[in-house]
Amino acid sequence: MSATVLWEFHPTENVTNFGRLMGRNVGGRRRKCGSCLNFSNRLSISATAVENPSRSSEEMVYDVVLKQAALVGEQRTRRRAVALRPSETDFLMNESLLNEAYARCGEVCAEYAKTFYLGTLLMTPERRRAVWAIYVWCRRTDELVDGPNASHITPKALDRWKQRLMDLFEGCPYDMYDAALSDTVSKYPVDIQPFKDMIEGMNQDMKKSRYKNFDELYLYCYYVAGTVGLMSVPVMGISPSSKASVVSVYSSALDLGIANQLTNILRDVGEDALRGRIYLPQDELEHAGLSEDDIFHGKVTDKWRNFMRNQIERARMFFDEAEKGVDELNPESRWPVWTALVLYRQILDEIEANDYNNFTKRAYVGKEIVTGKSGFIVSIYMEKGRENSLFSNSAVWSIGSFQANNHSV
Repeated sequence: MSATVLWEFHPTENVTNFGRLMGRNVGGRRRKCGSCLNFSNRLSISATAVENPSRSSEEMVYDVVLKQAALVGEQRTRRRAVALRPSETDFLMNESLLNEAYARCGEVCAEYAKTFYLGTLLMTPERRRAVWAIYVWCRRTDELVDGPNASHITPKALDRWKQRLMDLFEGCPYDMYDAALSDTVSKYPVDIQPFKDMIEGMNQDMKKSRYKNFDELYLYCYYVAGTVGLMSVPVMGISPSSKASVVSVYSSALDLGIANQLTNILRDVGEDALRGRIYLPQDELEHAGLSEDDIFHGKVTDKWRNFMRNQIERARMFFDEAEKGVDELNPESRWPVWTALVLYRQILDEIEANDYNNFTKRAYVGKEIVTGKSGFIVSIYMEKGRENSLFSNSAVWSIGSFQANNHSV
């Protein structure tokens, strides 16, 4: 189990250099593609940890949050200055190809993340397709180490994937999916560091199958899931009426990613054990009187129940912190986040309902909670969207049409 998203990577699909076809100025980042190799290679968090081992994982990750928040502030200043100049009209030479790239990203999201996709339909079209582009990149990245070709992936392959990432941030995308993300990062204050950190998480997942303590596990959860929040908030945007600091909003997004990944780990204990992996803190298992053999044998005991209660309580604490930031997002961008938060938190309830048997029973949320007449998306819309007139009739029609044609979650 690596990240919260999965996607099947087809490296031979559409290998045309979309930078050449798009021929655009990417928000000041555009270079000749040959110079993309000169992109500064910033240190990952893991490298920083080697330099300063006394710092906790949370402290190091918080540095990334501060950096992203500062980038948002810089963009706001630039926008005020740019607003005084005539808008440029030459940012695209082939808009139809770019629109097709975004549409393909939407199709991937609709196929593999139906519930999340429903939430994105309530966003503005531009933000919606930008989120799709980020989702697809995350899915492709995860699939490198968690997909059918994972056994053939080497650290060098991940290095090549990182170089592709750096190229697309410089306006030199490799294929149509890269082109969509390249366009997205040219329009929004998205920093490359969370993307590079996710790749580092995939690299770690290839080498590491045990975590000594929660500090190590927290860093892993940041790499593979917390990064997604830091990637997405610049696109979703912060509400103009928000009184919260930018840093607090990004911290909440990070907390949601951590909470989701902790939930994944607790849900998949049995499945991971079959692969020889234990993502639970070793020191906490020992303190609870549990061993690796107890997990591999998969027997639910009172010791296991007590251990799981504590793990679930911690995950819920992260969900509680994450919830504080959702209403600070732009109103039309909140619903995909609410979807993830409510449904993932529900998985914890299901683990409890299964008497903490996450060895042979998989906790899941029934599709009726999401798509039924009283389903989550529908009830959220009725309760908040309609009373605030946030959503257009076309958005509601899109959700209804998608629900009518897609019955599984």
